[in-house]
Amino acid sequence: MPSFKIYGSVAGFYDYGPPGCAVKQYITQYWRQHFVLEEDMLQVECPAVTPEVVLKASGHVERFTDFMVTDAKTGDCHRADHLLKGHLKALLEDKKTALPSDKAQEVNHLLASVDELSAKQLGDALTAYDVKSPDTKNDISAPFPFNLMFKTSIGPKGDQVGYLRPETAQGLFVNFRDLLYYNGGKLPFAAAQIGQSYRNEISPRAGLIRVREFTQAEIEHFCHPKHKDHPKFQTVAEEEPLLYSREQQMGADKQAQPMKLGQAVQQGIIGSQTLAYFIGRTYLYMKKIGMDHKRLRFRQHLQNEMAHYASDCWDAEAECSYGWIECAGLSDRSAFDLKAHAAKSKQDMTAFEKYDEPQLKVTVKANKQALGKTFKRQAQSIQDALEQMQGDECAEQDALRLKQQLDKDQSATVEVDGEQVTIKPNMVEIKQEMKSGGSFTPSVIEPSFGIGRIMYCMFEHTFWQREAAEKKDNQKAKPVKGKSEEDARRSVFSFTPLVAPIKATVFPLLQKHELNGPAQQISADLRRAAVANVVDTTGVSIGRRYARTDEIGVPFAVTVDYETLEKQTVTVRERDTTAQVRVPVAEVVTVLKQLADMEMTWQQIESKYPAQAAAEADNA
Repeated sequence: MPSFKIYGSVAGFYDYGPPGCAVKQYITQYWRQHFVLEEDMLQVECPAVTPEVVLKASGHVERFTDFMVTDAKTGDCHRADHLLKGHLKALLEDKKTALPSDKAQEVNHLLASVDELSAKQLGDALTAYDVKSPDTKNDISAPFPFNLMFKTSIGPKGDQVGYLRPETAQGLFVNFRDLLYYNGGKLPFAAAQIGQSYRNEISPRAGLIRVREFTQAEIEHFCHPKHKDHPKFQTVAEEEPLLYSREQQMGADKQAQPMKLGQAVQQGIIGSQTLAYFIGRTYLYMKKIGMDHKRLRFRQHLQNEMAHYASDCWDAEAECSYGWIECAGLSDRSAFDLKAHAAKSKQDMTAFEKYDEPQLKVTVKANKQALGKTFKRQAQSIQDALEQMQGDECAEQDALRLKQQLDKDQSATVEVDGEQVTIKPNMVEIKQEMKSGGSFTPSVIEPSFGIGRIMYCMFEHTFWQREAAEKKDNQKAKPVKGKSEEDARRSVFSFTPLVAPIKATVFPLLQKHELNGPAQQISADLRRAAVANVVDTTGVSIGRRYARTDEIGVPFAVTVDYETLEKQTVTVRERDTTAQVRVPVAEVVTVLKQLADMEMTWQQIESKYPAQAAAEADNA
């Protein structure tokens, strides 16, 4: 529901009611089990308020922007790429004035590449297709960048600038040294964080899909840049998700195709085993919480869509009423983040490896005295820039090129904080020597999940309707009194037991004292077993109570009837099939616990316990 609605609400902020809050908690809880616990990750919790220096180092202060346009008359703000996408989709879907095939192909190609357009290219496309302000049809301005971070001040004087974090990842990067120490100095390892992130979205108009405060769950997998195989890759190599590679996006059919992950790595479609492993684990997670695997794809970023430092990126996208929506991003970020924070903080962000055999390595040692004499206050920055030219192959090549230029010309230029600085041979010593071990800056593979988006798409994937009255024994069913045929359709959320807000309902068949007592006892026993449940003792028919719980996705219902008093058994009903079995009271808690934890399937329960004939209640 919209937040602060008694005051008119504010776009982009939502409150979760009791069922929604429970579903979100279960989705997050299973994410932690599936990734953090099963992969033995290091979990941390960091503040949401982040000092400006951290986000300057990461590039967010300068580059965390979307392109915005304004209504020429009203000044209303709109996100430029969303306007263009919406307009292009409308052209393709307009059946009255169908586009010629060549024009449709042009529009499809532009639609596939909107995310990689520069401000000028985006402006040219908006002009070429005569895109207007959506509400007023007025002209719009040229696109311009808008920083999406919420700015704040830290402390009573207000002299320290901070921001509400736009992502949880930076807390993991800045704690790398301590996490490496905690892990015994060993790589690879992964760290994870679940928490709130904040983005001042330009025009949040798609419910939970685009909000200004949201829950993120992020992983940073730190590994050696040259060793990106994964020891558990074979456990997902045969998984066959829909992959939407660059070639498919730029091709004529623009269709994702199922492909085994082992095959995708072998053919070089996915850059590494570790990245493919996390794609596979994400695929399994999404299916387990109730996503329809036929409406889930992994889309590879186009070359110009990726950051300059990234080597491969894929988005997990779910199809819903808003189109294909990114729910998770999985990217190989190389060593960019750790190097950026090392440069800004002047702290060591490297790991050490012992070589199997001695190797020829480049060492760079700056002459502090010579630098200080010439550059004064700038000397430390130059020293840091020079001594970063070691630790990995690319940096070492830069150092050797610098040495070659110094030997040849007796001077060379180095970029320091965006400025070209000229140094002399006496200011730095660069040499090669045999070493038994050395330091390197780890690469990072980052899976990042938007919990709210996952939850919304799962809602759409699990929602369906069934008739309130069904034909029975080839007889025409009676309509529900006072309702049209459409109104008589019952809504159902087929939540998996893992994420259902309530795992079971307990019903006394009738509002009788002798039935209410056993129902309350079963409910209490279920609570002690950590099975979320409610008791419904309202006087409405059992069928109405079934329908009411189906609407909020409760997977199982226990009915206490007079047979319970006579034979100590109860009816257990499954939501999707409405099938029922008789289970002994002494076993019902164990059965429901196993069903709720998905340790047993309903088919296994049906094979073990006698069926109960479906009552007319499910048709009432």
